[in-house]
Amino acid sequence: MARSPRRRVRTATPQPWPAGHLPSGNVALIIATLQFELLIHGAESLKDKRRVVKSVKDRLHREHLVSVAEVAALENPSLAVMGLAAVGADGKRLAQTLDRITEKLRGLHDAELGSTRRELIRGADDEDAMTSIDDAELAQTLAAEMAKRAEDTLS
Repeated sequence: MARSPRRRVRTATPQPWPAGHLPSGNVALIIATLQFELLIHGAESLKDKRRVVKSVKDRLHREHLVSVAEVAALENPSLAVMGLAAVGADGKRLAQTLDRITEKLRGLHDAELGSTRRELIRGADDEDAMTSIDDAELAQTLAAEMAKRAEDTLS
């Protein structure tokens, strides 16, 4: 039996903006997040849990182009707390994507959807608010913030 030739898929190479330049006009940045619990019935080990979690993560990433991670209850074989994020410029479209994902999670056979929490975070939409910060400034800012929180905790 002859094998059919493999089809080559062409993808566009992303073209970055020149350093220090953003596209003209206001750029709306919206981050959509969804945190959800999966109750994994019949999981007797972390290996059973990992199989379900990996399947869900891969499917959501593939079908909806979102980032997905397990964020809590890592040692509990019957519970997975997961978070996902998507970035875009259209809040309505992102909300619809979260709706479709939630419906898909309700229909899982390997797990039951527990509580969910969703949020749309609107970023700065004017160029004055979008400033660049270099690594040294970021490290200095983070160190100062960590020192302040440590002092607040001790007092």
